[in-house]
Amino acid sequence: MSDDTSAATTTTSDRAHGRSVLVTGAGSGAGIGRAAALLFAAQGDRVVVADIDEAGADRTVAEIEAAGGTALAVAGDLSDQSVVDRLVASAVDAFGGIDVLVNNAAVMDRMSALGETDDTEWERVVRINLTAPFLLTRAALPHLLARGNGVIVNTASAASLRGGAAGAAYTASKHGVAGLTKSLAVMYRDKGLRANAIAPGGTATGIQVDPVPGATGPGVLAAYMANVGRVAEAEEQAAVIVFLASAAASNINGAILPVDNGWSAV
Repeated sequence: MSDDTSAATTTTSDRAHGRSVLVTGAGSGAGIGRAAALLFAAQGDRVVVADIDEAGADRTVAEIEAAGGTALAVAGDLSDQSVVDRLVASAVDAFGGIDVLVNNAAVMDRMSALGETDDTEWERVVRINLTAPFLLTRAALPHLLARGNGVIVNTASAASLRGGAAGAAYTASKHGVAGLTKSLAVMYRDKGLRANAIAPGGTATGIQVDPVPGATGPGVLAAYMANVGRVAEAEEQAAVIVFLASAAASNINGAILPVDNGWSAV
């Protein structure tokens, strides 16, 4: 079968049956995950909405269902293996498998320089931003591979590409997400799996930044943050996630795609 025929078959299947799509961090009212979940559902995909905020996940599902879509909410801390196992089992039980995994859930650090980063800040940020995607991807991988054309899209960051977009913990965690994405692409490309990531620049979301007043990190980073330019809407980031998960991106694998209005080019 030619590559063109394979892409056409995938497109037909997607439209006829709707894929099973799992999106993490999809309960935030202004977040990229919620926007992505809505976009996937609008094109006919069945969406598992995962978030630590149960009420937020339920709101996203209600919004999808009100628009005629199909969705399921699963709440819990994805750095907990038991929650990960429950999430994957729920997706498989409800929708017959997993076609697309979007690792989007994340937290911000305090813009702390390394010497100002305490154990609590480091461990929380790395656990949520890097360990949780690792655990979930590992659990979902057999189901994605079983599809023969599974897709993973991770939310990395401008901090995956540079050292001046966040503090030490967030920067290290998002560099890790980029490395995880590339490793997946190399290890599993011959098994039909694609893995890519977006690297958002400044985006209007609900992610919280609580810098320590007078600390070195926030003061140093201020000069670099001045080059952010126009702040994106969450829907602009979500549109690229949905594209990378589509048959139109069938030959894109292992890419860390800046979605930052040229910030990474400055």
